[in-house]
Amino acid sequence: MKTFNVICSFLATVSILSAKLEPIRTLEVGVRPESVCRGFDGKLFVTVMNSPDRPGDGVVRMIDGETITDFATGMDEPKGIAFVGGYLVITDVTRVWKIDAQGKATILAEGAAFPHTPSFLNDTAASPDGNSVFVSDMGDMAKMLGPNGLWPIDSPEAKEIAMIGRIYQIGLDGSIKLVIDLDPLMLNPNGVTSPEAGLFLVGEFFYGNILSHRDGKFTVLATGLRGADGIEKGDADELYISSWTQGKVWKLPAAGGTPELIIEGHKSAADFYLDRKEKQLILPDMLAGSLTFYQL
Repeated sequence: MKTFNVICSFLATVSILSAKLEPIRTLEVGVRPESVCRGFDGKLFVTVMNSPDRPGDGVVRMIDGETITDFATGMDEPKGIAFVGGYLVITDVTRVWKIDAQGKATILAEGAAFPHTPSFLNDTAASPDGNSVFVSDMGDMAKMLGPNGLWPIDSPEAKEIAMIGRIYQIGLDGSIKLVIDLDPLMLNPNGVTSPEAGLFLVGEFFYGNILSHRDGKFTVLATGLRGADGIEKGDADELYISSWTQGKVWKLPAAGGTPELIIEGHKSAADFYLDRKEKQLILPDMLAGSLTFYQL
């Protein structure tokens, strides 16, 4: 743990460059949108959680140009979304859904089937094998936030956060495998992606650690990007990271180093989609109820 603190202290002192992108359009998509991806027929699909007090009112909405329609309904708090093997796969707090091309949603994995009872399933990313997804269990989310946002890292409250965050692989057949177990560097994993077999990139929410994981070992690429939510790898191996709490997006060089601030001013920058075909970054703002499109 002492080594971890030294690493964090060093990396947190790195200054942040700034070269901001300008939005090209914004769509109002509903109450509390969280994650977006392309799916059936190349259309965009976005998870919309709606009211936190009304179980079952969560939806997946389809965006076709400027037209927005409900595609699948009946979820509680739909969060991460990925398109893999001809299905949309959605996380929903303690369970995972699979949605077919007709919008029929069935439960792919219940909480009781996990090797460890999930606390807060969040991000979803397609696996390179094309038949499974990676899912983050964010861990002890309830203890991360105080009245003014995330507790200070050196606060007594921070020491009370339980280390229960993990990463799972879930097959389209419902099989579940633990792929990254507990680690102090990954206290509260949120964003996850696997751009190639054996490599994982993780955005850790509480400390803001940006992590690479291969062969059972973590490398810290950056830290201090607190509230880290979405994470994606670009065509030049650069990383894009959003912060839910700060309403910002950074670009990080492939080898790590100094993050470059490219988007700011959002109420909450949630789990974005890196649209390589259109060379766009599509960013949900959960608290604003919108999707904003940025040209890369």
